[in-house]
Amino acid sequence: MKTPKGLQALIDDGMIDEVLRPLKSGKEASVYVVRSGSEILCAKVYKDMAQRSFQARVQYQEGRKVRGSRHARAIGKASKFGRRQQETDWKNSEVDALYRLADAGVCVPRPHGYFHGVLLMALITDESGASAPRLGEVELVPGQARAFHAELIRDVVRMLCLGLIHGDLSEYNVLVAPDGPVLIDFPQVVSAAGNNGARAMLLRDVHNLRDCLGRFAPELNDSHFGEEMWALYEKGELKPDTELTGRFVFDQRKADVRAVLVSIEDARQEALIRQQGREQAAEQD
Repeated sequence: MKTPKGLQALIDDGMIDEVLRPLKSGKEASVYVVRSGSEILCAKVYKDMAQRSFQARVQYQEGRKVRGSRHARAIGKASKFGRRQQETDWKNSEVDALYRLADAGVCVPRPHGYFHGVLLMALITDESGASAPRLGEVELVPGQARAFHAELIRDVVRMLCLGLIHGDLSEYNVLVAPDGPVLIDFPQVVSAAGNNGARAMLLRDVHNLRDCLGRFAPELNDSHFGEEMWALYEKGELKPDTELTGRFVFDQRKADVRAVLVSIEDARQEALIRQQGREQAAEQD
């Protein structure tokens, strides 16, 4: 096939030898099957920022580290340089996450490098060597569904122990390999400690898995693994090998709204008094 523009530099530099076929194309990137020596890999070519919107990413980027105060200011002002830096950081987040997750034993495509803005990684295949199907494309017996769910929950726990949340996990971001499910697509990976929406995103990820696999093993529909693991994470008690039960006792107590409002008003009055004190001191000077 004709070499896509984004992959020509990798061929010129000898990183890959041949582009075999397109694998998929989405809003964020296009993925191709390529040959590098004797290995068959996949190459993820990120689309230009002009073709993509940053608006949907705001919720994911909260809490991410930015390299240098100059970059942070530029991103905050949404300048042209800032948008380019934001684009670079978005791509780097997936690359960094893949290496960290693979090293931690999470089932992800093994990364093979990041060159000229292109991510090279292992191609996940089925038993016949064809591209592996997505989780939502396969039919499972109850035992398989339970086993897949246990493996995926284990990987979500390992991610959370690294301080990471997938943020967009569903049956469409899990491939089914001969030895089990594999998580893919991490550009929106979320900081568990730095993002105010982290808990909600974790629960959404886990509930999406539950809803998908609960079609084949209905008892999973009554589980609450997301709530259980987040409660342990908040207390600093979650470990990569923590045995979860899927049971969780929800707090049924009603919030004392009046007490909260009183506390807010007290804090407002204290801030007002401090401000008046500073103004009086300034006038005396």
